Amino acid sequence: MTDEMQAQQDNHWMQCALALAERAADAGEVPVGAVVVLDNQVIGEGWNQPISSHDPTAHAEVLALRDAAHKVGNYRLVEADLYVTIEPCTMCAGAMVHARVRRVVYGASEPKSGVVESNGRLLEQPWMNHRVEVTAGVLADQCSERISLFFKQRRAEKKAAKQAARKSLSPDEG
Repeated sequence: MTDEMQAQQDNHWMQCALALAERAADAGEVPVGAVVVLDNQVIGEGWNQPISSHDPTAHAEVLALRDAAHKVGNYRLVEADLYVTIEPCTMCAGAMVHARVRRVVYGASEPKSGVVESNGRLLEQPWMNHRVEVTAGVLADQCSERISLFFKQRRAEKKAAKQAARKSLSPDEG
């Protein structure tokens, strides 16, 4: 496959991950979406659900890997690619190694908790028993913008709630 064809495929699957991120945002979750692709077919989908499911492991990547493993009937996802809108955390990177994912493709970097390239470069460590290829920055601006918009809206909602609380506590002026 040519580099141009691979880039087109990567953009297509990242758009699918972005659509799943919207499902997370609609549920009040941090908007992260992920798809697992094997033989140019989606075999797993996930979006962030830790708040609604009361499950700290319910990250988009983990849910997509679980979905894919159930569909193929194997916890090993050899030759599969995982597309996710934001750089994976330690837990998700570890899950990809255990699943033997061939490649992770992510959109936006995550300077605080991303471990693929931002911190620690976990997937490159010599003690890892599987190497996951990395493609970073696919539709990075769109992915980053979606996350930023979510947190901007959340901050505005908190500010409005504080102001409403202050008004209800202050005596009427009239």
